[in-house]
Amino acid sequence: FALVQSGLMLAGIILLAGLFALSQGDRRIVEKLSSLFPGDDDGPAMVAYGLPVADEEIAVDELSPRMRTALESVSRRYRVAMEPLEPIFAAAEAAGREYRLDPLLIVSVMAVESRFNPFSESVMGAQGLMQVMPRYHQDKLPGGADERSFFDPVLNVRVGARILRESLRRNGSLAAGLQQFAGALDDPDQRYAARVLAEKARLESAAQRSRLGEA
Repeated sequence: FALVQSGLMLAGIILLAGLFALSQGDRRIVEKLSSLFPGDDDGPAMVAYGLPVADEEIAVDELSPRMRTALESVSRRYRVAMEPLEPIFAAAEAAGREYRLDPLLIVSVMAVESRFNPFSESVMGAQGLMQVMPRYHQDKLPGGADERSFFDPVLNVRVGARILRESLRRNGSLAAGLQQFAGALDDPDQRYAARVLAEKARLESAAQRSRLGEA
């Protein structure tokens, strides 16, 4: 059952990321994802969605070495295949650049909030990888999107990173910003922030070990 559940989750990540990429016109991610589901002899399965496929292979933007190491570490720790995670990590890196956040912080929030399950939903209604509350953040969705869009992994990362940036700016410190992101400002022990920062430290340690191994 665990294997079936994991397989369904990974297939969902691939499908949702592919559909979002289609809606945004990002062929690079679509072609990377389509390679995971080979079609017949006429071409990859994503042709069924009406997307022209170029003869030459178009590579997804390469992750930085730091994020690549984090991806490998997360894949091992959470038992999630690397290839479906790659677009999510690429989205975290892009959101980090856009909102001036450490992408490892974004990844760490995902780890604590959902353990990288894009279909996660809390009893309070928070959804997706970064557990975004739809009723508070509809204004952050692109035009034409609906509430189900918060389950799109790439979009969820982008929206979640924006919310995190606003929380950090509003509260003036990393710990307080994380606590507000989680809706836990009234916790004097700041346990949520401690969990996220511990996860980030673990990923940083993995990246440092990788650099030392390459030296």
